[in-house]
Amino acid sequence: MQFSIILLHLAGAVMLLLWAVRMVRTGVERACGPALRDALRQTRGARVRSAGVGTVLAVLLQSSTAVAILAAGFAASGMVPVSAGLAILLGADLGSALVVQVLSFDLSWLVPALILVGGAMFLKFEARGIKQGGRILMGIAFVLLSLHMIGEATAPMRQSTLLPLVISYLRADYFTAFAAAALFTWLIHSSVAAILLFVTLAAQGVLPVEVGLFFLLGANCGGALIAVWLTRGEPVEARRVPLGNLIFRGTAALAALFALQAVAFPTDVFGATEGRQLVNLHLAFNLALVICCLPFTGMMEKLVTLLIADRPAAKAAEGTDLMSRRTSALDRTVMRTPGLALASATRELLRMGEVVEVMLRPVMDFFDAGTTNQILQARKLDDEVNRAHTEIKLYIAEVNRGSMTAAEAQRGIELTDFAINLERAGDIVAKNLLVLTQELRDKNLRFSGDGWSELSGLHNRVMANMQLAFNVLVSSDLDSARQLVVEKERMRKLERMSHDRHLKRLQSGMSQSIDTSDIHLEAVRALKEINSLMASVAYPLLTQSGDLLESRLARGVDALAATPA
Repeated sequence: MQFSIILLHLAGAVMLLLWAVRMVRTGVERACGPALRDALRQTRGARVRSAGVGTVLAVLLQSSTAVAILAAGFAASGMVPVSAGLAILLGADLGSALVVQVLSFDLSWLVPALILVGGAMFLKFEARGIKQGGRILMGIAFVLLSLHMIGEATAPMRQSTLLPLVISYLRADYFTAFAAAALFTWLIHSSVAAILLFVTLAAQGVLPVEVGLFFLLGANCGGALIAVWLTRGEPVEARRVPLGNLIFRGTAALAALFALQAVAFPTDVFGATEGRQLVNLHLAFNLALVICCLPFTGMMEKLVTLLIADRPAAKAAEGTDLMSRRTSALDRTVMRTPGLALASATRELLRMGEVVEVMLRPVMDFFDAGTTNQILQARKLDDEVNRAHTEIKLYIAEVNRGSMTAAEAQRGIELTDFAINLERAGDIVAKNLLVLTQELRDKNLRFSGDGWSELSGLHNRVMANMQLAFNVLVSSDLDSARQLVVEKERMRKLERMSHDRHLKRLQSGMSQSIDTSDIHLEAVRALKEINSLMASVAYPLLTQSGDLLESRLARGVDALAATPA
C-alpha cells in the first residue's frame, strides 16, 4: 500500500477518535452539566476529596482538559482556592488514565450494540437525559471503531523500510521523541486520544515500548500544556491552576525521562504486551503523581502566585468598565432610512441584552462565594443597561418622527417595549438578586442542598431562555418564539414546585432552609420574572401569526360575561 494512502487512513481514524471523544464529553456536559459544576463547587479545602472528584469528572468527560477549564473558572470566581484546583487537576489526569485503561481493551464486539442502542435513544426520544445518553453511547462506539481503524491503517507500516530508521533515531534522541509527543498532544488538544494512538501503534508492533515511554511522558506534559494555552486570556486566578499542574507534570515527566537514560527500566513487569505495558505505565505515572504532589499543592499555590502576580486595581477594573466604554450601535446617519435605523436599534438591543446576561450569569457563583467587590462590579453594569435603554427609546422615537410604514412603526414599538423589559430585568438583577447575594454573604448563610439544586436549575433555564429570546429578536423565527412561550409556562410550574418544596423543608424544621427562606423565595420569584420579561419578545410575533390566545382562562371572557351573577 502506498505511504500516502496509509497516512490518509490514519489521519481519518485519528480525526474520528478526536470527534468521538468530543462527542462523549458534549453528551455528559449537556446531560449533567449543573451536577458536574456542583460537584466541583463542594470540593473546597479537602485535597483528597478534590482529587477524587477530579478523577470521577475526568472519567465522565473523558477529558482532563475539560475538568481543568471548569476548575480554572471556579478558581477565578473564588469558589475554590488554587490549591484545591490543583488537587482537582491531579485527580483529573488520573481519571483520564483510567479512561485509557478501559478503552485499551478489545471491545470492538460492543460497537454494533452501542451504535444501535445509542442511535435509538438519540433519534427516538425527546427527553434530554435519554437523548444525551444516546450521544454518549454512540461516542464510545466511535472511539472503539476509530481505534480499530488505527490498527488496520498502521498494520502495513510494520513492513516499511523507513520505519526502523525513524525508530532507531528516536530511540537515540529521546528528547526529540518527548518534544514531538508533547507537541502532537497539544496540537490535537486531547491527551486521551494521543495516548490511545501511541498504545495502538505499540500493540501493532509499530512503536517499540522504549520509544513509547518517551512518547507517553511527552503526551503527559503536552496534555498539561493544553489547559495553560486555553486559559491564557483568563483572569490571573484561572491561569494559576493549569500553570501549577504543568509545573507538576512537566517536572515529573522530565525527571522520569532523564532517569530512563540512567537506569534500565523493567517494562516487562507492567504487562505481557507492549501496548498493555504502555497503558499500565501511564496509569502508574499518574497515580504516583497524585500521591507525590497532592501534599505540596499549597506550596505550588504560593509559587504560581509569585509567577503570575495579581493585576493592579486599575487593570482589574478595566474588563468591567469595557462595557460602558464601547461604541453605541445606534447609527444616526441612517435615521432617515427607517429599515436601517431599526436594524441599528436591534443591534444595540442585543448589546444591552449581553450586559444583562453578564450581570445574571455569575449570580449563583456569587451566592456561593462572591466577594463584595465582585458583586459591586456586577451591580455597576446596571448603569450601562439604563444608558442603553434611554438611548434606544429616544433613538426610535426620533426615527418615528419621519416617514415610516405601518409595519416599521409597529417594529419600533416592539423594540422599545423589549428595551423597557431588558431595563427591568437589569434592575431585578442589580437591585434584587445581587443584593440577595450580598445579604447571604454578610449573614454567612448557605442554602440547603435541595434549595441550591432548585435555584441552580432555575438559573440555568433562565440563561438558556435568554439566548433563545435574543435569537427570536434577531431572526423572528416562529418555532423559536413558540418554544420561548412554552418555556415560560414550564418556568411558572417549576417556580411553583420550588415554592411548595421549600415550604415542606420549612415544615420539617431544616435549619438551613429556615435561615435562608426569604432569600430563597425572593430569588426564585426574581428568576421567574426575568424569564417572563425575556419571553415577552415572542408575543408580537405569535400575535401576528395567530398562535397566541387572547386569554389563558379555561372559558372565554365573553362566555364568563354572559354567565348570570
